[in-house]
Amino acid sequence: MTFELFYWPGLQGRGEFVRLAFEATGTPYVEIVRGTGPGQGLDGLMQTMDDPDCVDPPYAPPFLRVGDELIGQTANILAYLGPLLGLVGESPRTRRWVNQLQLTLADLVAEVHDGHHPIASRLYYSNQRAEARRRTADLIEYRLPRYFDYFERVLAHNPEAGGWLSEGAMSYADLSLFQVIAGLYYAFPRAMSGFARAYPRCRAVHDAVARQPLVAAYLKSPRRIAFNTTGIFRHYKALDRTTPF
Repeated sequence: MTFELFYWPGLQGRGEFVRLAFEATGTPYVEIVRGTGPGQGLDGLMQTMDDPDCVDPPYAPPFLRVGDELIGQTANILAYLGPLLGLVGESPRTRRWVNQLQLTLADLVAEVHDGHHPIASRLYYSNQRAEARRRTADLIEYRLPRYFDYFERVLAHNPEAGGWLSEGAMSYADLSLFQVIAGLYYAFPRAMSGFARAYPRCRAVHDAVARQPLVAAYLKSPRRIAFNTTGIFRHYKALDRTTPF
């Protein structure tokens, strides 16, 4: 089985949540935009996404091609990959639970993105600076604590999970929680300065994921695209003004 990942070049974005699932399990995959042959590169991504004959077209990257099937939406891709890669438990209830956690993280990711693009995605940050300052202040002071209060409560109320979000083993939701926390440390170093003290269980998940041998190797490799100001998590000094934790 060949997994082909389609995502925009040069940024982590939502594609990184899928990359982490592959990298954490040592699963081979092909990233189409990094290729140079026929059907690869950015042209290959656009041609596949806009193919008028496709019966199940994705709305936008990331999407995964497995055989003749295209699977879109980050949480949907991970719900598909989780059982195949051993990143979710066996029971239907557990699989629904991990998917619920992933969808909650997707909500958080959307709010982070809207912090620096509060008016419209098609406008540059420079066209909405004042609005971004107001939106991000609310994100840092109110929304982030609400989300992390929830995840800290999940971890505290599941002692049998061994420090993970579900069933005593690392799931794709744990990988995604790691990515969100890592991204927020990049975007808001000042605001996140007290995070580990305020949310020790969430920080422990972040650190435990980073220590996984395959993840640690990936984070040091050229395959891991650096955080930058074209992705979801962006560092603008003007937006990192408060310390809520």
